[in-house]
Amino acid sequence: MTFDALWALPLTVLVFFAARWVAKRLKSPLVNPLLIAMAVIIPLLLVLNLPYARYFAGNALLNNLMQPAVVALALPLYEQLHQIRARWKAVLTVCFIGSVTAMVSGTAIALWLGATPEIAATILPKSVTTPIAMAVSDSLHGIPAISAICVLVAGVLGAVFGHMLLNLLRVKTKAARGLAIGNASHALGTARAAEVDYQEGAFSSLALVICGIITSLLAPFIFPVVLSWWG
Repeated sequence: MTFDALWALPLTVLVFFAARWVAKRLKSPLVNPLLIAMAVIIPLLLVLNLPYARYFAGNALLNNLMQPAVVALALPLYEQLHQIRARWKAVLTVCFIGSVTAMVSGTAIALWLGATPEIAATILPKSVTTPIAMAVSDSLHGIPAISAICVLVAGVLGAVFGHMLLNLLRVKTKAARGLAIGNASHALGTARAAEVDYQEGAFSSLALVICGIITSLLAPFIFPVVLSWWG
């Protein structure tokens, strides 16, 4: 059974709005629209025998909107510029510590569990946005495609459990919450943070950008150090 890729866009939009409706009705962070959409669309593609390449091509319009959507994240960032200027030292410190911790912990845990250096390099950039993660992984001789999956997993976990964990730890400052989410779960977490609070979303956007830069600059130096230390 085949499924014309022309139906890919209406299917995606329909499932997305249905998932949003369910999430609003149940009002639980565990009911994340992205998770619901994945749980519906992936089985449908398998049942309808629609190759992912055709599904992706059918959603070209949505895919092309991703770039301006990322640029639009600069608006809340600009509106919180006075807050950022007042706290720039703390922001840079948090992003630096968060980026280094994410790289070292991911690589060390992978090696501890018996992963090869190739897989460890693939996991290292899991906490930055997909294009940067894939480029960093490739430069370290990892597997960019698997890095993209790791980024997706990290983003979904942050979007679903991030605010629950911050509430459990009694972190109430909006700047701190936003920086934590942006550090750990990049764009998906940032989208969730922006839904919860505008200021959180702004600081999460800032962390997303800064952590991406720090990771791309430091990864080639940190990865060999962790490998040598583990060896």
